[in-house]
Amino acid sequence: MPGCAQRSSPRLARPRWYWSPSGSAPSSIRNASSGDRGLAAGGGGRGVIRRPQGQGPMAGGFGRGGFGRGGFGMAPPAQKTKDVRKTARRLLLRLRPEWPRISAVALLSSTGVALTVVGPKILGNATNLIFAGVLGKALPAGLSKQQAIALLRAQGRGQIADLISGANVIPGQGIDFTQLEHVLALAALVYVLGALLSWLSAYVMAGVAQRTVYRMRQDVEAKLARLPLQYFDRNPHGDLLSRTTNDIDNITTTLQQGLSQLLTFGLTIIGVLALMIWISPLLALVSLVTIPLSIVVTMLVARRSQSQFAAQWARTGDLNAHVEATHTGHTLVQVFGRRQRAIEEFNRQNQLLYEASFKAQFLSGLIMPAIQFLGNLNYVIIAAVGGYRVALGTMSLGDVQAFILYSRQFTMPITQIANQINLLLSGLASSERVFEFLDAPEEDLDRTDPLALPPVAGRVSLERVSFRYEPEKPLIKDLSLQVSPGQTIAIVGPTGAGKTTVVNLLMRFYEIDAGAIRIEDVDTRDLTRDQVRRVFGMVLQDTWLFTGTIADNIGYGRAGASREEIVAAATAAYVDQFVRTLPDGYETVLNEDASNISSGQKQLITIARAFLANPSILILDEATSNVDTRTEVLIQEAMARLRRGRTSFVIAHRLSTIRNADSIVVMDAGRVVEQGSHAELLHRDGFYAGLYQSQFAGDLAAAS
Repeated sequence: MPGCAQRSSPRLARPRWYWSPSGSAPSSIRNASSGDRGLAAGGGGRGVIRRPQGQGPMAGGFGRGGFGRGGFGMAPPAQKTKDVRKTARRLLLRLRPEWPRISAVALLSSTGVALTVVGPKILGNATNLIFAGVLGKALPAGLSKQQAIALLRAQGRGQIADLISGANVIPGQGIDFTQLEHVLALAALVYVLGALLSWLSAYVMAGVAQRTVYRMRQDVEAKLARLPLQYFDRNPHGDLLSRTTNDIDNITTTLQQGLSQLLTFGLTIIGVLALMIWISPLLALVSLVTIPLSIVVTMLVARRSQSQFAAQWARTGDLNAHVEATHTGHTLVQVFGRRQRAIEEFNRQNQLLYEASFKAQFLSGLIMPAIQFLGNLNYVIIAAVGGYRVALGTMSLGDVQAFILYSRQFTMPITQIANQINLLLSGLASSERVFEFLDAPEEDLDRTDPLALPPVAGRVSLERVSFRYEPEKPLIKDLSLQVSPGQTIAIVGPTGAGKTTVVNLLMRFYEIDAGAIRIEDVDTRDLTRDQVRRVFGMVLQDTWLFTGTIADNIGYGRAGASREEIVAAATAAYVDQFVRTLPDGYETVLNEDASNISSGQKQLITIARAFLANPSILILDEATSNVDTRTEVLIQEAMARLRRGRTSFVIAHRLSTIRNADSIVVMDAGRVVEQGSHAELLHRDGFYAGLYQSQFAGDLAAAS
């Protein structure tokens, strides 16, 4: 809204925004409780600032946020994950409700892993049967194994004798195909059951991950409703969206894939290592030589890549913030010829994201080749030592084959764990960003024993109110104001005078630092925010309309309103006149930007919404400079009807529109410098008279 910024930083545009019930969405607007009416429609209620479909980033409240601080602002510089253990612990604690299912996953995984681990040993037995059959067929029948070995040694064939000594050979007997079929069938059954149990484990774990993240999304949504507007002022909206969407999606992937695979791989390593030691402690020791090297490589690379993953997600938030801001202010970017500059800024942010992502992926990508090299080295050592022991007859060929398979099964989980380091580190970085959001300071809680608000006639008083957005910069100082029921109070003053801040304080979007604000002689701090906001209605220059029918948009003012009540409100606001000219009438669907109706018609619909809400106190933005003269007259008449019998606070931009106000409050630098009627203030020839004359002179110059 022009003229309402509270900071000196430039504001390109203000995105449309609305206040909606926590957890609600545009599709369920008609079912919202009466206490959850949208502010633009005239209502209060506790809720969460939402971004309507197709609109710009979420704004930080009336007169703040948008492209000011928290719009084009960038996220803080990327930091390395501050406390990996704490973040991982918090993430695991969120799995506490799923422990029974996680136990089932552990049981399924351990059983599946046990079956899979036994497989190579069974296949080794099959190899031994084939090997023994081939050797036995070549030996004379009728001899015992020891006689055949002695005969071979006597013939100078000691190496073959050593091979036979390590095998279960029956001289003269070939391959026992019946026993071989049984062994192979058992191996097939073991592998099929192992695969089935692994699939069931993954299925259950997917449900665990999705339910955990579902609860996390609910916590994020609830947190949004409890955050003060200062949070939205000070944090880029794109970064907020990145934390609540991209980061949570990344956590989903980490939980669903990372945890189940870590469990499976860990059990596999334990099972395989046990069987390797059982088969040959010497070869098991040889296999373990490369493990410390694998761990060292993994830790070194992980340590370097961890900070880069944190940077990657922070840069993603920066880029989202820029894209949100650019798309919201697309028209102004074009009007002021800043398209090239916006592209350059996008390219800069994109380059930073590319560099952070490249470094993270490159560093973490070094792990797998290094682990694979160590695994291949391990394979060569096992094959050489195992072959030598087979030749000596101290180990069977099937055991060497099983051991080689086990070495692969042993190094594969390590390789896969290393391959998942990317996912795990990225997930931890995302978790920390989400937890930082969930840990953000919240709005002060309402009183547990609020006072009852008497019937509201419209009496409002501000008693020596002081307020500052930042500790070192006081904005409102010792402000006092008395408003009688039914009065129209116009608030005027230069940009930064504090006009919009007064509105924010009235509705308890911010808490005052000193003094008191009273409605019907009740301090608003002794009421809940819902009680306070329920008595207010708002009509802003920056209209917000959601994708839906015109009837739905008007009906947002009061849940459960009948069609007759909606039409009556539309008639009072001069909406009925143009709606009946539309082919679908009240069922006309507004598109994402409501660009299929004019700006003036949008304004009239928001006035009709306020009529339907029927608030006791109104806050109006009187600016109508962007509509044609006839529509402006209709808007002024509709607003005059809306104000009738209600206490109204009018934020005035064109002083000619508030000449009939009961009282005009002139603000400058957070103080009331003058107060009185239009005629009285002109007669004093003070600050207001100067504002009026300068604006009137500007209008004359423009007209000429």
